[in-house]
Amino acid sequence: MTSVRNIIFHHPQRMVFGAGSLRQMAEDYLASGYKRFFIISDPAVMEHLSPTLDVLKSGGITLKIHLGLKGEPSFADLQEILAEARSFDADSIAGIGGGSVMDVAKVVAALLHADQSIEEIVGNGLLKGRGTYLLCMPTTSGTGSEVSPNAILIDEKDGSKKGMISPFLVPDSVYVDPALTLSLPASITAYTGIDALTHCIEAFANRFAHPMVDVWALEGIRLISRNLKRVVEEGQNLEARTQVALGSVYGGMCLGPVNTAAVHALAYPLGTQFKIPHGLSNALLLPYVMEFNLPAAKERYAAIAVAMGARRRASDAVIALQGIVRLRQLIRDCQVPSRLSDLGIPADAIPALARSAMEIQRLLKNNVREVTLDDAINMYEKAY
Repeated sequence: MTSVRNIIFHHPQRMVFGAGSLRQMAEDYLASGYKRFFIISDPAVMEHLSPTLDVLKSGGITLKIHLGLKGEPSFADLQEILAEARSFDADSIAGIGGGSVMDVAKVVAALLHADQSIEEIVGNGLLKGRGTYLLCMPTTSGTGSEVSPNAILIDEKDGSKKGMISPFLVPDSVYVDPALTLSLPASITAYTGIDALTHCIEAFANRFAHPMVDVWALEGIRLISRNLKRVVEEGQNLEARTQVALGSVYGGMCLGPVNTAAVHALAYPLGTQFKIPHGLSNALLLPYVMEFNLPAAKERYAAIAVAMGARRRASDAVIALQGIVRLRQLIRDCQVPSRLSDLGIPADAIPALARSAMEIQRLLKNNVREVTLDDAINMYEKAY
């Protein structure tokens, strides 16, 4: 009997990475036979997209572009955009933007001709299928949504983030052009980069870690931790942008077969209750969750530290602590806030935050160390 558990991977049928991917996307789409292209995007990237969209129009493609998505999307936002796509009679869907844009595009494509409601697909494996072509192109290097089977939306009825996980949410085609991230502000670059780094760290130090995923996770940690500071300081550095974008893709590839754990569980309530950007929420909690988990996974956290540049000159526990020190330095170097109090979150909100986090058992079950309510409160207090 093998000690390696069975694992299933669902990847895009086509993934193009690197400079010129945007141009390749247009060529591929024109050859696909689709004619009515519904694109969900962001006004900030339209300057870069316009020449490509003109190429599509000149090739006979009818376009409808939705640019109104703001912040983290809700079920209501999804319903509005879904109705728009149906009215347009789209035969293909694209998400060209950050994680929220791509998550919405994935669910719109899945529900466009489906007999299921958004509420019926919340959870793991509940989506029956997807009959609409789906294309994703990230304009940030962080969420990894372009290669993951996950989508996260806010249910406005209870204010909580709800996850949908299905192989049918993996796009058909993915185009990752690091040049699209060149205009990102330093703060968003930092937040999304820490988000991608968290994906890799939580996938590697995970109760369900797998040796095949470990390869992506460690390489993602190496690429992001050693290039993020440079990207934040030198936004036009395409080489550094490319390295972080690649690390982000690796992080996204970890999300399906392994997924995240306590950092994300504790981070989500900060987003829903205080509108803290997701990557920043992760940055606030990541060092403290790592400290909490360290006794249960010294060897794993030592490997993470080495991937971040630490040298193997001591015990696993000592090396692992060096990794946490390096992480805190990276957060400082990227000028990311490191305290809940810095963001005006009141101390008396911590018990409610902890209770909300404890409800996200789909992620907490992955954590290498069991998290109790008292543990969650303690980690929030340390982050305060």
